[in-house]
Amino acid sequence: MTASVSPKDAALWLASGEAVLVDVREPDEFRAEHIACAASIPLSSLDHALAGAQIPADRKMIFQCLKGARGEAACRTAEAAGAGRAVYNLEGGIAAWKEAGLPVVGGARSAAIPLFRQVQIAVGILIAALVALGFSGLTAAFALAGVIGIMLAFAGTTGWCGMAMLLARMPWNRQPA
Repeated sequence: MTASVSPKDAALWLASGEAVLVDVREPDEFRAEHIACAASIPLSSLDHALAGAQIPADRKMIFQCLKGARGEAACRTAEAAGAGRAVYNLEGGIAAWKEAGLPVVGGARSAAIPLFRQVQIAVGILIAALVALGFSGLTAAFALAGVIGIMLAFAGTTGWCGMAMLLARMPWNRQPA
């Protein structure tokens, strides 16, 4: 079972220097808002990053995400990798941190949907529309839906997503000057 820590206790540990905080959300989520002292290491690259991490062994490691699920997965990953230190999941993630009245960096654009979710929404709508077109008689739409599925699998395995790059250039995702 993964150990967890409340936002208030985590803040005390971080202020005293007895812990380090690792934000395991995606980079666009981190850029939108994060806890000031957090290091950004997405969950997808945590295994590799932990191997080369230069974190003193006497420090506790706190993993944090939006609400706690990815933080818990990060704790399991760190424990399986033999981190050799106490690992904790921040209870309720950054959402609970903010509810506790603790400060975050950014957050002015918190109403924006994270880029990863925008890709999921766009791909879902495209596939649903193509399947509907396929059932209405345009059978080539089924093939195009299959191609989009292959592209999605490619993005998941390589980390390169053309749709994410396109959506990042949209006006609603641009950082203010």
